[in-house]
Amino acid sequence: MPMISFFYGIIIRMFFSDHAQPHFHAQNGEYKAIISILDLKLIEGELPRRALGLILDWAELHQKELLDNWSLAANNEMPNSIKPLE
Repeated sequence: MPMISFFYGIIIRMFFSDHAQPHFHAQNGEYKAIISILDLKLIEGELPRRALGLILDWAELHQKELLDNWSLAANNEMPNSIKPLE
């Protein structure tokens, strides 16, 4: 699963050929979650409130890039890196 971004100890990844509904995986320490790209909502898992807020802020800024990466990964192509939250 390629890492597409890393910021403030948060790892953002996407699986190749993952199941429907565009999403990405986020990990912060022992916490893991799946976030919808379309509506920027937590689908599954758990994250600390501050980490989730940072992730959602980042995803809102990069929603188009995330959707482009979803298309790449769905076709077993390597997704692009996305600039971290600053």
